[in-house]
Amino acid sequence: MSDNWTRRDIIKGIGATTATMALSSCGMTGNTGAKGLTEEALAVEPVVKSQALEKSDLTVGYVPVNDCAPFAIAWKKGFFRKYGLNVKLNREASWATSRDGLIFGRLDASPVVSGAVTNARIGAEGARHAPLCAAMTIHRHGNAMTMNKAMWDFGLRPWYEYQETYGDGALEAFGKDFRGYFEKQPPERKVWAVVLSSAIYEYFLRYVSAAAGVDPLKEFRVIIVPPPQMLTNVRIGAMQAYMVAEPWNTRAITGNENIGFTFAQGKEVWLGHPDRLLGVMESFIEKCPNTYRSLVKAMIEACQYCSKVENRQEVAELITDRSFTGARPKNQNAPIAKFTGAGIIGNYNYGGFDGKDRTIKAADTTIFFDIPDNLPKQPAEHSTFLWRSRSIWLMTQAARWGQIKEFPKDAEKLAEAGWRTDLYREIAAEMGIECPKDDYKVESPEMFIDKKGFDPSDPVGYLNSFAIKANAPTRFFMS
Repeated sequence: MSDNWTRRDIIKGIGATTATMALSSCGMTGNTGAKGLTEEALAVEPVVKSQALEKSDLTVGYVPVNDCAPFAIAWKKGFFRKYGLNVKLNREASWATSRDGLIFGRLDASPVVSGAVTNARIGAEGARHAPLCAAMTIHRHGNAMTMNKAMWDFGLRPWYEYQETYGDGALEAFGKDFRGYFEKQPPERKVWAVVLSSAIYEYFLRYVSAAAGVDPLKEFRVIIVPPPQMLTNVRIGAMQAYMVAEPWNTRAITGNENIGFTFAQGKEVWLGHPDRLLGVMESFIEKCPNTYRSLVKAMIEACQYCSKVENRQEVAELITDRSFTGARPKNQNAPIAKFTGAGIIGNYNYGGFDGKDRTIKAADTTIFFDIPDNLPKQPAEHSTFLWRSRSIWLMTQAARWGQIKEFPKDAEKLAEAGWRTDLYREIAAEMGIECPKDDYKVESPEMFIDKKGFDPSDPVGYLNSFAIKANAPTRFFMS
């Protein structure tokens, strides 16, 4: 296949995907965000008067993945209304537009990928320098890496099977298979996709590759693709694997789109990692402090609702609506939450092409508020609480992969400015929610896929401990 033909295929695929997004997933044109108030919301008596807020009418973004669940619940159940807010939800095309909508003032608030706030502060490659802030996590976990059928046919398997088969030698065995696959591919078949550069998904795929002894700067390219375009790009061969939030991994497996399998969930790379943050500009907090407190309270309550086991089926079904993910199966006899339920309810199917059932039930597939017992946690810790030490970890990865020239000397000040744990504690206290007393914590070795712990008091030592890393900025490619 020639390069020109490959390029035409990519353009055709993206065009087809865009049409599908407009016609099939959404069923309408223009912004498809939820509008108006539900009967449940109208029945809610506000505890905060809108007149007491600096700005009661807000435009809040979201991206059509499972992450939108707390936003959908806050709208449907009236949590926004409870705190005096009239919120217009705006469906964003990608995580870049979700972030840039904040920077350019089109959005008042929006979820951003972990790393977006930190890297906007430090001006990492691919991130516009801007004073973004976040005071809460929307959720932890809820994402995964998908590999195509050709990688399966070569012999690659889900990470947990490598662990079962090889034990302590799992990374070495995976690395051998991983390198073997890419060595046999032409350049145009050495492509991984992520949703945003300089963010946690890109760091995860590089981290896993390097941990297995494969240099991700030499073995394959990283391209940026919006979530709804992932499937088509794999199908036409424009990329071989990707990392994205659900339901776009579950949609790829056998019995759904039949184009790939889940290699690993993000929680298998870093157990307990933050996935999405509620992003705003620093100026919004300064000019609208009461409005911001109301917004965070509404989102905390929505996350608490999503966290309850008895609500998860309802949540998984709600976000299949065309106003949110549009991920409702075409087969009317299939369960409504066939695609969204795996990540929300926790019956996660890794897929495969050998007929084996790889469904694993887990309470920590996506964590919205309550932290399951299988995860180590600090006293009074819950998932919406931000650890500033994790902002420091993200900075180490930006430096590791050459997206900044060196680790910032004022890293703690940058973390304080961007990850507003101080504000979260104040807001949570008003809601009667306890929080950890510290802003920083050590991440123990067992939390990471390579058993390498992270001590935020020595980030440079941590950074220097990696054998595989960049010495200069690297190029990113747009699909």
